[in-house]
Amino acid sequence: MDLPGPLGPGDRGTSVLALQRRLVELGYWLGTPNGIYGALTAQAVLAAQKVGDLERDSLVGPATWASLRQGPRPLAVTRFGLALEVDVARQLLLVVQDGSVREILNTSTGTDRWYEVRGQRLLADTPRGTWHVYRQVDGVDPGPLGGLYRPKYFHTDGIAVHGYASVPGRAASHGCVRVTNEAMDWLWAAGIGAIGTTVLVR
Repeated sequence: MDLPGPLGPGDRGTSVLALQRRLVELGYWLGTPNGIYGALTAQAVLAAQKVGDLERDSLVGPATWASLRQGPRPLAVTRFGLALEVDVARQLLLVVQDGSVREILNTSTGTDRWYEVRGQRLLADTPRGTWHVYRQVDGVDPGPLGGLYRPKYFHTDGIAVHGYASVPGRAASHGCVRVTNEAMDWLWAAGIGAIGTTVLVR
């Protein structure tokens, strides 16, 4: 792939379309390629930069182009069935089918810092381990820390994969696994994360 750069949010044209198609080819979810470098393309670039161990700035310069040419992909841990794998170290959410990574999404998990809510002091951690989706809400689920968009709960401490307006390239949540609202809509539409789905947090 011999493409010009740098590219970033607000850019548009054939180079952006080629970038989007390459990202989709490698498994990074961004919706439908349209030649416009919007928020979902920025999220996909963030995820690719994490996989390539690059600076997380959502800008496509020479290093990011080179990494996309090489096409590194994360490896799955689960081997059977449909699973959601949360790579806490790299802040990635992987959709895995029978041991193969189908889609890669930028995510933001718990900060591992203490916070207070309703007089309780709690740790903002995303619990490591193998869990399963046990409850989901097709809408905004209100809670003491605010509403969660179309959450899929997998831990009894109220930890869920859910949509959120802000999904930075670093850990920023109270413990939940954030993705964009658009990505959450896609997960629901694709039937990914139904009740009983394995969620591996590693």
